[in-house]
Amino acid sequence: MLKSEVWFTNLRVKPSQNLLKKLETLVIKAGIEKIDFKRKIVAIKIHFGEPGNLAYLRPNFAAHIVRLLKSKEAIPFLTDCNTLYYGRRSNAPSHLEAAFENGYNPIATNCPVIIADGVKGTDFREIEVNLELCRSAKIGAAVADADIIISMTHFKGHEMTGFGGTLKNLGMGCASVGGKLFLHSGSSPRIYEKNCTGCRICEKYCAHDAIKVGKDKIAHINYEKCVGCGQCVAVCQYDSARVVWQNSSETVCRRVSEYALAAIKDKPSFHINFIMDVSPDCDCYGFNDYPLVPDIGIAASYDPVALDQACADLVTAAPALPGSRICENHQHGDLSNKDKFKLTHPDTFWQAGLEHAEKIGLGNTSYELISV
Repeated sequence: MLKSEVWFTNLRVKPSQNLLKKLETLVIKAGIEKIDFKRKIVAIKIHFGEPGNLAYLRPNFAAHIVRLLKSKEAIPFLTDCNTLYYGRRSNAPSHLEAAFENGYNPIATNCPVIIADGVKGTDFREIEVNLELCRSAKIGAAVADADIIISMTHFKGHEMTGFGGTLKNLGMGCASVGGKLFLHSGSSPRIYEKNCTGCRICEKYCAHDAIKVGKDKIAHINYEKCVGCGQCVAVCQYDSARVVWQNSSETVCRRVSEYALAAIKDKPSFHINFIMDVSPDCDCYGFNDYPLVPDIGIAASYDPVALDQACADLVTAAPALPGSRICENHQHGDLSNKDKFKLTHPDTFWQAGLEHAEKIGLGNTSYELISV
């Protein structure tokens, strides 16, 4: 089996070459210019970071990639989909405010910011994949309608998938709110009656007539009609319609891989992982804990599976930072060449996602790491 190429640069710099120049050199060496960008609409998929979290990618990196793409006559935009949970990024107006607050705005990046699944997370395209766990995927319309996908990912830990890399940025990040419900949940939503105001917005948006507000002014779900699309969760502004979270890391990882395939299906794509500020948890939290390992570098590839595998291996090989959550939880063990993400989140199984991604033809876990 041929190995996929993963290109890597460390974070050492010199006066003539700062990190932005190193990033540009990296992606050019990795072959980004092989894509025909001329007059193509390019979705740059990125996580804008929950306000209060400071581990998310600096917008300077995105701005530099935007400049490179525009030099190729591309028409780029920065994008992400709304969150499933109720918070600062659960609807487009709030999501845009959060993105702008964190520096992802047209002034700083010279690029529009578009929330891919619309105002309330209901704007998506059904992408048919006919895979083991997913027949079709609900992908944010702006991502689905783009000609080319470029993913820029902060590589870090994650409480459900072990780590958040390119596959999660594509699979979970490009899913509409209804798609995120499928990825996270093993069943239909539930109504948290204490929060319900009887506003009937869920009624209005339910395409299957499965939810009604009763005489008690509380929404009730008819589970014989409910298909688990998640629209009630998407439109509820009172955190009443909620997800029943599924705790099987293996299942979630495999579903994410299938959604990642749907997100880039039938279009050119290129992927960049930033292995820095490797925080224990997702950037969706309004805080970031001390990093697990020292900053490592930046990696890029056309193969999202090989890219995530290489970055996971680099984190495994890195020393654990004294004072990090790993060292606090494993004070007396030898942590050299140990899976830092498994040590941080013992109930996760990130390997399942990469193995499944390889199985469905999304990429290759075998790779050659080429230093720039």
